Amino acid sequence: MIVKMYRWLLPIMLMIVTVLPVCGKSAYVIPVNDEINSTSLRVFNSGMSTAVEKNADVVILHLNTYGGAVDAADSIRTKIMKSAIPVVAFVDDKAISAGALIALACDSVYMRQGGSMGAASVVNGQGELMPDKYQSFMRSLMRATAESHGKVTCVTTNGDTVEQWRRDPRIAEAMVGSNDSASVLSFTADEAIAAGYCEGKAENVEHVVASRLGMGDDCVIETYQPTIIDILLGFLSNPAVQAVLIMLIVGGIYFELQSPGIGFALLVAIVAASLYFAPLYLEGFAAVWEIIVFVAGIILLLLELFVIPGFGIAGISGIVCIIVGLIAALLGNNDLNFEMITSDNIMDAILIVLSGVLLGVVVVLYISHKIGSKGIMRKSALIKEQRLDEGYIGVPVELGKYVGKTGVACTVLRPGGKIKVGNDTLDAVSMSGFIEQGTAVKVMKYENAQLYVEPAD
Repeated sequence: MIVKMYRWLLPIMLMIVTVLPVCGKSAYVIPVNDEINSTSLRVFNSGMSTAVEKNADVVILHLNTYGGAVDAADSIRTKIMKSAIPVVAFVDDKAISAGALIALACDSVYMRQGGSMGAASVVNGQGELMPDKYQSFMRSLMRATAESHGKVTCVTTNGDTVEQWRRDPRIAEAMVGSNDSASVLSFTADEAIAAGYCEGKAENVEHVVASRLGMGDDCVIETYQPTIIDILLGFLSNPAVQAVLIMLIVGGIYFELQSPGIGFALLVAIVAASLYFAPLYLEGFAAVWEIIVFVAGIILLLLELFVIPGFGIAGISGIVCIIVGLIAALLGNNDLNFEMITSDNIMDAILIVLSGVLLGVVVVLYISHKIGSKGIMRKSALIKEQRLDEGYIGVPVELGKYVGKTGVACTVLRPGGKIKVGNDTLDAVSMSGFIEQGTAVKVMKYENAQLYVEPAD
């Protein structure tokens, strides 16, 4: 009986030992320590996917950034607000501008003593404030993010029950300010706590996790480490880089069509197209059908130029397919389902593609003008001028009209000599030994500026 009990007890104990670590609480840390751009977005998306796979209890965004691109920050903000896993921001030193938007989207915010959060005005690459329409958009974005946290019920000093915003939208708007840098709001840790924009202070990630989950022996903290692939794909997903890739595609196709055979220009176009579609496909933006549409456009264009005379339906359809493929790849869709695509997404995609096409046209015109001229393009085309004073002579082509006609040898051809065809006396070369004067001859060919004859039958 005891032996039978052990037979059942041993597997149960092994199951308990195996399950215990899994049942412990876990936190997943995603670093956002640099400028917020397409690479940051790629790292965040990869980190969130890994956190979901590991079934993390909470995601900690380790923020230490001066901000960056609003579109990338907005994408991160949107994913945070839709996340099923609670996302907590740890502002380690600073979360400025777009970083403040990301922090505001998180479920909770913790700040290190001496940290700063705010100053969310939109600036250009030189740090100068953009026009008020950009600030207005950012203010609405900050307000909407603050309002997404909803309201809480509070009891006043008089004992009355009132509802108030958990994150006051007016404060979020003040972080952007008007078109005046003096009115932009920034918080220290204590000020953020007093305003309800921070849940507490923490000196490191472990303190944040302890505040959220409690630090037990079974609490696991993991940090996402960005890979070279993350950095590369993030770089290629940058709108400016995408526009340059489109420029190379357009330029490569044009110059390949201008030269016979398959050459370097086609290779450039293929590599640029691969670098354009690869990160979009891996990120789930580009679907297979969009790549097929793009390739079909190239094929139609080639058919129009080399098979079908003129320029008509095939050529126009090819250009349309290429443009549609490039634009559609920038729009996240699932099996032709565009319900989640906004007009802003469509306009951004169109702007990127048209910018690349326009840049390609400009480069094509510039290079076409520079080919063969002095400088780096001087050896890219054969432009040698055959001048008479350099020993070059013109070759007459009108003598070809005598081929097939008969005449008489005016002199002995040994093998060269003179022949007479009609009233014209011409130089000729015998193709079959000497030909005596007065012999009837027939012009067989015209080659290397010379008539070749044989005795006429």
